[in-house]
Amino acid sequence: MMRTPDLRRSLLFVAGADPDAQAQALQSRPDVLIQDLEDSTPQQFKEIARQRAAALFVDARARGIIAAVRINPLGDLGMADLAAVVPARPALIFLPKSESGVQIMLMAKEIERLEMVHGLLSGEIEIVPNAETAAGVVNLKEIVQASARVKSCLLGTEDLAAVLLAERSPEADELAYARSRFLLECRALGVEPIDAPYTYSDIEGCEREARRSRRLGYRSKSAVGSAHIAAIHQIFTPNSEEVASARKIVNAFEAARAEGTDRPLVDGLWIEPPAYLNAQRLLERARQLEVVGHLSIS
Repeated sequence: MMRTPDLRRSLLFVAGADPDAQAQALQSRPDVLIQDLEDSTPQQFKEIARQRAAALFVDARARGIIAAVRINPLGDLGMADLAAVVPARPALIFLPKSESGVQIMLMAKEIERLEMVHGLLSGEIEIVPNAETAAGVVNLKEIVQASARVKSCLLGTEDLAAVLLAERSPEADELAYARSRFLLECRALGVEPIDAPYTYSDIEGCEREARRSRRLGYRSKSAVGSAHIAAIHQIFTPNSEEVASARKIVNAFEAARAEGTDRPLVDGLWIEPPAYLNAQRLLERARQLEVVGHLSIS
């Protein structure tokens, strides 16, 4: 079963030409493995990375991992990247430094052409814009609406912080506004927001950032280190206590309404329709994750 964007909890970037890093990344079993042909692949290894794509995607799919790739900007090496990787059928192609709808339309047109050339199913490959500049965040509506292939969008960290002239910190307070605005706009546009990569090695720091992101409303997070995947999965998967609490809320609300009462009191909280709907959503997410094999719920 192909996971919809909201069920892709973890997205791991891995160096495009490093077989050891790729083996480690596969073992960590992220929901999405992104072969990075851009920043993580030095210029002299770009062609080697392209040649590794097909085998890496096969390995990923064999493990139930969604195969993806981040190409270089279209005006740089991106078109050559597309020509090399589209025949290998990545499910997702990430475009760095997305700033306009024109970029997305051009990319979608080229993917469509390559799909026809190689006899692939039209429209199967998704485009994931990377909003990692101020223009990318501000122009999100234009970017997202440029192609039906766009079903999710990724927020950047390092490039965005550099453009903002911000001082980077493990707490990422300097990106708080961008993270909230990006989430709000993605929800308004009907695409899934992917939280920015955690680019520090500290696992506890990744856990803290992922928990903050989940509280904001994110359902997925990207990473650059294999060691962070387990923590991301734990945080973005409803646990048994959360499922039990949600069931309690749903049952109490439905019972109250059946009796003609406007709202029940559950653990000190008056349950109104928004809380009831949130509880339903959590239970449905747990059910969907169980279907795709991520967890077992009794």
